[in-house]
Amino acid sequence: MPDVAAAVATLAEKGVTCEPIRIDELTGKQCTFFADPKGLSLELYQA
Repeated sequence: MPDVAAAVATLAEKGVTCEPIRIDELTGKQCTFFADPKGLSLELYQA
């Protein structure tokens, strides 16, 4: 996912709450987590 902020905005439009975007200390890339309808944690990670 090249633009994590855009993906988070799209999810928010659909009523999905994401954690704040953070930076992976090892790679310097953006990532965030959100839950699927069953509560399973899913991650968005910058490509």
